[in-house]
Amino acid sequence: MSSEQNQIYHERQRLQFCLLHSLNNLFQHQDAFTRASLNSVAEKLVLDDPQKEIWTPLSLVFKPHHNSVTGNYDINVLIAALEGKGKTVIWHDRRNGASIIDLNDAMLMGIVVNVPVRRYAGLWKSRHWVALRKIDGVWYNLDSDLQAPQCFKDCAEVREFLEYIIAHDGQVLLVKNDDRQ
Repeated sequence: MSSEQNQIYHERQRLQFCLLHSLNNLFQHQDAFTRASLNSVAEKLVLDDPQKEIWTPLSLVFKPHHNSVTGNYDINVLIAALEGKGKTVIWHDRRNGASIIDLNDAMLMGIVVNVPVRRYAGLWKSRHWVALRKIDGVWYNLDSDLQAPQCFKDCAEVREFLEYIIAHDGQVLLVKNDDRQ
């Protein structure tokens, strides 16, 4: 790993907290978000829901927007958390492919992708959040499952990666800085 990569903040995967890790990796700061702050966002989403879920004993663990033991936060938590930090999330229309994404857009803070994963010899199917961010002019894959950040050689390689994600049932979310700031 180069000394340049040593300066890039990279959280590793723990339980199902990949959304927490991807957001901290995106913001390049250990405590940009915490488990408590994401739990708070998830709870606020429940309180704001006009059709609140009926409580059951399983509701202590399996909450509408996350699992209180393992994490596993949903898209609603991601969007609300980022909007709380003054960011806008744009769900990329997969029908258009990655070629139309302007990777040099000054307003583009980064990209978050959600990909299907199989773990434990294929017995466990889930989804995984991954952050991509341009740092000092270089795009990095900040996947918390990786040992270290992986740099892309150029924008073409980023687009190729995103095309692969789209082709394999992944979702691409563009995170933009709010232009009102």
